[in-house]
Amino acid sequence: MNKAHFLFLLISLLFFSCKKENTDIIQKATGKINNISVIIDDQLWNGEVGDSIRNKFAAPVIGLPQEEPLFTINQYPAKLMEGFMTDSRNIIIVKKEDKNQFEINKDQYATPQNVFHISGKTAADILKIIEKNTFQIIQIIRQTEIEECQRLYKKSLLDPKIISKKFNIALDIPSDYEYMIQDSNFVWLKKELISGNTSLLIYQVPFSAIKNKANLVSNIIKTRDSIGALYIHGKEPDTDMITEEAYSPYFFKIKLDGKLTYETKGNWELRNDFMSGPFINYAIFDEESNRVLFLEGFCYSPSKEKRDLMQELESIIKSVTVFKKEL
Repeated sequence: MNKAHFLFLLISLLFFSCKKENTDIIQKATGKINNISVIIDDQLWNGEVGDSIRNKFAAPVIGLPQEEPLFTINQYPAKLMEGFMTDSRNIIIVKKEDKNQFEINKDQYATPQNVFHISGKTAADILKIIEKNTFQIIQIIRQTEIEECQRLYKKSLLDPKIISKKFNIALDIPSDYEYMIQDSNFVWLKKELISGNTSLLIYQVPFSAIKNKANLVSNIIKTRDSIGALYIHGKEPDTDMITEEAYSPYFFKIKLDGKLTYETKGNWELRNDFMSGPFINYAIFDEESNRVLFLEGFCYSPSKEKRDLMQELESIIKSVTVFKKEL
């Protein structure tokens, strides 16, 4: 074989190899935050199975002043999946088949992606599978959406030095937030929107300030109300931010960065004023530093849905890393 033939063969092999690698590259998942594509025939969608899916995955989000669905559902007939590669981030495929089965496929058509396969011999079998696996499906989708929010805003972050030095934490905050107030144990950051604004609060109190765990919810609410009285006010006198008394907050015990944390979701309002909106508050019990670290997000957006705004705030807060206390 002469040199010309050898070079031609080598170039051909390299071209074929590169082309094959490109075809093997999985596509990037797309779509709006908190959207689900449901692949299901119209007959099932318009019956009990469809009702169950809507009731569970489009149920009202807790902690918002007006009803908004947990996820936005887009339904497509099953025939669209035949030979069709979808790039939706979250897909639920429901079919009648000869077996009852529930399966989760990660990154089946794109990345990052969750594809949930639900099949049953009868509609009743499908309903049982949905009922059994709803909680797991919601948890997986919510985590994926939080990570997608974090991926998007990590493209441009605020300088972390001020927050890190003041509170001994790392927190990924988008660069479109601005400092409103900085105090020794308190920071308020705000992002302006066309329809209002979103805010982040970071503050800390000693353990002794929330010492009675028997009244933990009350103590956390009193603490956030005291912060509102000190720092967050309307334009008129005596219009500080308080927790709305007519709306009972939701309260959960979770782990955040491996530490015991109490999550509170509810509504805030300005005393003697018309402004109000939802908030999400995390009280992190940092025993090593003898403090309770509070990370809170709230928004004011009277003319816009608030689900995705609060999702962004939750995603920012859940990026927190609490550093070990320096010796």
